[in-house]
Amino acid sequence: MLRVNECHLKIGEKKEHLQSVIAKKLKTKNSFDYHIVKESIDARKNMRMSYCVDVLIENEEKYLHLKDVMKSSSKPYEMPKYKSFSNRPIIIGMGPSSLFCALLLAKCHARPIIFERGSCVEKRMKDVELFFKEGKLNPSSNVQFGEGGAGTFSDGKLTSRSKDPRSYHVLEEFVHYGADPAILYEAYPHIGTDVLVDILKRMREEILNLGGEIYFDHQLEDLYIENQTITQIKVNGKWMKCSDLLIGCGHSARDTFRMLHQHHVAMEAKNFAVGVRIEHPQQFVDQTQYKEYADKLPHASYRLTHTTASQRGVYTFCMCPGGEVIMAASGLGQVVTNGMSYHARDKQNANSALLVQVYKEDLRDDLFAGVEFQEKLEKKAFEMGGSNYQAPSQLASDYLKNQKSFELRSVQPSYPLGVRLTDLNELFDDFINEALHEGLLAFDQKMPGFIGDAVLTGVESRSTSPLRILRNESLTSINVHNLYPMGEGAGYAGGIVSAAIDGLKCAEMWMKKRGSL
Repeated sequence: MLRVNECHLKIGEKKEHLQSVIAKKLKTKNSFDYHIVKESIDARKNMRMSYCVDVLIENEEKYLHLKDVMKSSSKPYEMPKYKSFSNRPIIIGMGPSSLFCALLLAKCHARPIIFERGSCVEKRMKDVELFFKEGKLNPSSNVQFGEGGAGTFSDGKLTSRSKDPRSYHVLEEFVHYGADPAILYEAYPHIGTDVLVDILKRMREEILNLGGEIYFDHQLEDLYIENQTITQIKVNGKWMKCSDLLIGCGHSARDTFRMLHQHHVAMEAKNFAVGVRIEHPQQFVDQTQYKEYADKLPHASYRLTHTTASQRGVYTFCMCPGGEVIMAASGLGQVVTNGMSYHARDKQNANSALLVQVYKEDLRDDLFAGVEFQEKLEKKAFEMGGSNYQAPSQLASDYLKNQKSFELRSVQPSYPLGVRLTDLNELFDDFINEALHEGLLAFDQKMPGFIGDAVLTGVESRSTSPLRILRNESLTSINVHNLYPMGEGAGYAGGIVSAAIDGLKCAEMWMKKRGSL
């Protein structure tokens, strides 16, 4: 198969015209098949769409001398092949790492048993809606906990820089269960929360049909460890035997981290990030990025980074075009923000996390210092919000002036239960404020108008885990032989795709250890 780069179409030109563009690149009239590998917007000269494609054509060697033509390096994911397993694996959680781990194990006839502390997605949607409308939080079924994990309510973004062949397999699996095939080649693929819900149901049914068992509203509470091996686990007050435990608990399962620590499971503190959500009119983002082509292209996104004078990173993350800022708390008396979009991305505002790196060295030398730092911010944000899970908010321009905001301008915050105008400088430590101030000014230089009428809403504190559960080359805990920590909560991923990849790796390693060919 050939890989052909730099295939261009004019803005608005139909994809069907790619066939003739590729034929010209190959200088051929012979028939061929192709599929798009990547689609992006090329703004180097006149704005245009740029495509990378893989082409299946006879006598491909004779085209290799042509410009932008080479052998394709794409390799399909190969499913493991096993006949039987010595035991059934137990999986904790139903986020991306656990979900893809369970799906692969089920397809390989391992009949996994899954326990998820949150609810199935149907009930979870109702619980989240009640929280958004009335401020009634279910601590076990919310934006953080439940089928699909935290990513279910963050737009279903699938952007990944991973070169791992499992990455494409993850996208293919999403398409198989109902996602738009365009996610296979878009530069910034996303599913949308509304579509992802139905996909999760289909994946669940597949696992069940293949002999897996799924228990929602079932929380891992304790372990019994003998000779560095888990022999039993306690779920919803009941003890049961356990041969192997694959745990993808998510970054908000702080009680689970503390329980693991009580059993001396090896963990370490790691760097993480905190900040705010920033909202702009989507029209501003479109016009800034696309200029005169703004009304001819899908809604624009952005990704900005800055290193401060003190060598601290400030960056945007999880940018949601045409989206909303949502309530993402998982504990009573906390205010936590996140961003999400539906598939259509048709809301008035764009929002993004605006984050500052927090290094281990910034905090006291304690395993749970990062967790406690997050918790302190979330409780303070709740107090500053005033009541009923309102969020503290401020104009970006006032934040830079260290003065409380008293009225909004052109941007109306989308946070469901409303915001309370305040001074966010009072929320953060000095090192966070200094970095955010410098970052905002730097981003306004890169993207003029970024400060403008933009609104900041706090606090964004769950972008990544402040802990890592240490594991060895076999992907098991370094001191508990049959514990497989996986995904974002365990410190080995940073998004839906990377977490799913990690879940696949753990499933493969477990099968290699327990399966017979």
